[in-house]
Amino acid sequence: MSESTTTADTVKVPAPAAIEAPAERTRRLRVGGLMVVFALIGLGLAIGTKGGKATFQLTSGDLENNLLHLPAQPVGIFLGILGLAAAVAYVLRRIPQKYAAWLAAVLGICFIGAFLCWAAAGKTFPLANQFQGTLNFATPLILGALAGVMCERAGVINIAIEGQFLVGAFTAAVVSSTTHNAAAALIAAAVTGVLLAALLAVFSIKYLVNQVVLGVVLVVFASGITGYLFDQFLQEDAAKLNTPTVLSAVKIPLLGDIPFFGPILFNQTVLVYLTYLAVAVVTFVLFQTRWGLRVRAVGEHPKAADTVGIRVKRVRYSAVLWAGVLAGLGGSFFTVGYAGSFAKEMTAGNGFIALAALIMGRWHPIGAMVAALFFGFATQLQSQLQIIQTPIPGQLLLMAPYLATVIAVAGLVGRVRAPKADGEPYVTE
Repeated sequence: MSESTTTADTVKVPAPAAIEAPAERTRRLRVGGLMVVFALIGLGLAIGTKGGKATFQLTSGDLENNLLHLPAQPVGIFLGILGLAAAVAYVLRRIPQKYAAWLAAVLGICFIGAFLCWAAAGKTFPLANQFQGTLNFATPLILGALAGVMCERAGVINIAIEGQFLVGAFTAAVVSSTTHNAAAALIAAAVTGVLLAALLAVFSIKYLVNQVVLGVVLVVFASGITGYLFDQFLQEDAAKLNTPTVLSAVKIPLLGDIPFFGPILFNQTVLVYLTYLAVAVVTFVLFQTRWGLRVRAVGEHPKAADTVGIRVKRVRYSAVLWAGVLAGLGGSFFTVGYAGSFAKEMTAGNGFIALAALIMGRWHPIGAMVAALFFGFATQLQSQLQIIQTPIPGQLLLMAPYLATVIAVAGLVGRVRAPKADGEPYVTE
């Protein structure tokens, strides 16, 4: 009896968490293989680096006192080896799975660092402009992704973010041109975003129209109506209707004086500060309030939510309409926040990239913000590389942000799960 007990005690059964399912192993090898490829590319670029030192401009002020000189090849090789180690550790499961995202982040930083050492070897790379441009390009993406989070957490797919961007940009340009009031322009953009969101809500929630098809129709509608109004009115009288006042930067005392990051983060327009606030508010509301719990409940299991007394349709309406405010503000950035005038199709598919950021961020406001910053970084990088005349074909540079979007969503996201009732209309029994 004691022998059998001793034998049983000495047998170690692997914990269920340590047993890797075949699907998980396949995904790990697929993602890990892609990580290794990127690490090898970064290391190869570093090894082939020529030109001595890489110079990085840290601020837009005095060049002599704000330049960072690095030995391009040694630093690039070090970063390439570190990135390769992170990729191999992921493939071989040397790090617990809960830290896999950190390994991907280390690889990404090392790859970008090695690439920049190669690109800036013997040249000056405006690093401050890179981060400033990243924030500019990411601002509408963040607002659009937050709008998508609000909608899809409630169970409504919002393909119409691109359309909301367009109507928001158009309205902000016209209102700012006629009133010369920035607040009025932002409010008007938010209102038009809500109006398009109301069409999405009514047809998808009340009339049960297929949400994907409806979103595409609304994008086409917004493109058509803004293009028509532009041709009929804005082109005819651009001086009165299409000369909006671009928002000026407002420096936050003390924070704006922080070296390097201070001018980038805290010397921005009101719209950028509203974006910071929106990320915090949406995160808090969705995960720390009763209304946010109801939104997530109707997005996961509307029938169960209805059973406990939650008005599913009312919650979905409110989520979609509030999302319209965010998307409309995101659209206003294209005119009063950056460009200074409206042009047809000026949003250039950014609404769909915001959807990609939403998926890459796993339907979480913080994750969506990080993904939007990644896409903004890729977009700004292609323009910076053109300026310093990197030996990469211009067409490939223009494709870079979209290639980064496809690779990130298809390869590096891993297994993600949308809210269970996302896109499913609810019919009260």
